[in-house]
Amino acid sequence: MKKLLATGALLGALAGCSSLPPIAVGEQAPTLKDENAESRYRALLAKYTGHQEIYDGFDTRLFAGATLQTWTFREARVKRQAAFQVLPEAKVAELLAEERAESSQVHEFFLGVHVNDYRYLDFDYRRSIWRLALVTPAGEVTPVRIRRLGRADLEMRAYYPYTNVFWVGYEVQFPTVMSSGQPVIPPGTEHVTFRLASSLGQAEMKVSAQ
Repeated sequence: MKKLLATGALLGALAGCSSLPPIAVGEQAPTLKDENAESRYRALLAKYTGHQEIYDGFDTRLFAGATLQTWTFREARVKRQAAFQVLPEAKVAELLAEERAESSQVHEFFLGVHVNDYRYLDFDYRRSIWRLALVTPAGEVTPVRIRRLGRADLEMRAYYPYTNVFWVGYEVQFPTVMSSGQPVIPPGTEHVTFRLASSLGQAEMKVSAQ
């Protein structure tokens, strides 16, 4: 009997150390009624999103997902918003113009993270333990801006369904030009890497740049 109890306790402890991000908690992320449109968006999201985890033995340090806001993805995201909110064409055109202007000024990522210890959720702090970088064939650059978007709610999850109620979203912007004057993402670049690193470990998320 004691052996069975000990075995049960061990299995329970291991079950608490999940190797997968907690994606099945809370309500399901909103989806479009048009299944084909939903599938197309999910395919684009997968193309421009990288995922990585940091572990310490059985303990989770961090789960992360980073989505590069290319013009193609920005356009798809705005059209998804238009479908959800039933936006008039004039408003859609306005939003697309804003997105196009921003895409020419910065290389932006949506960063979603889940950490078990919230002391390490300091990505937007001036003295954060984390160093973020965009790595490309031209070299690497660090962010010019990091903005905390807040806990992942249904609105955020409608566009980034790999997050859930335990995740926090950030907007991370990088420059488009190196100090040498060379483009950060040279023409023809197929993939870039979003890197986050600290004494806890590092995660490198490779995404399409085209």
